[in-house]
Amino acid sequence: MRLCALLICLMPVLSFGAAPVIAQQASERERSNIRSPILTIDSDRVFNDSAFGERVARDVDAQGSALAAENRKIETDLEAEELELTAKRTTMDAETFRQLADEFDAKVQEIRARQAQKGRALNQLVDQEREVFLNGAGPVLEELMRDSGAAVILERRSVFVSANAIDITDEAIARIDESLGSGSD
Repeated sequence: MRLCALLICLMPVLSFGAAPVIAQQASERERSNIRSPILTIDSDRVFNDSAFGERVARDVDAQGSALAAENRKIETDLEAEELELTAKRTTMDAETFRQLADEFDAKVQEIRARQAQKGRALNQLVDQEREVFLNGAGPVLEELMRDSGAAVILERRSVFVSANAIDITDEAIARIDESLGSGSD
């Protein structure tokens, strides 16, 4: 019975015919009028759309591009070295060639491992920056929760159905941007 009442209350929110702009305006009006013990947030969007997250994305993109360029240069150099080694094959005995080929293979494996480590370090940088962001965003989100009179903030993707009015993602981004900025300090 309660579920039916909840669904009936949510039907206007779930209306499929409303234009997005009207729905957004209604959502903003609802948000200012509704006091709920439960709020929802899209944490990925909070990070990605914040000034902090956008700065991290730019930094990682720049470093990733530099790593890709470095990898292309290394690949070109190794291909040239391999062609040179292949050309020398006819001028040396098999044992000498095998030794040079093994040294070249070891060099290639070492370079691959070093470049793969750089890629992993870039991924670790994203994880570290996200942790710094979450540590800084926590107090801001707690304040937002208190200001809203809520007891909990849930991840929006974990909620089956909710009123848009309890989503605080945009407000969280604005407050976090004000508090943390791009985090480049």
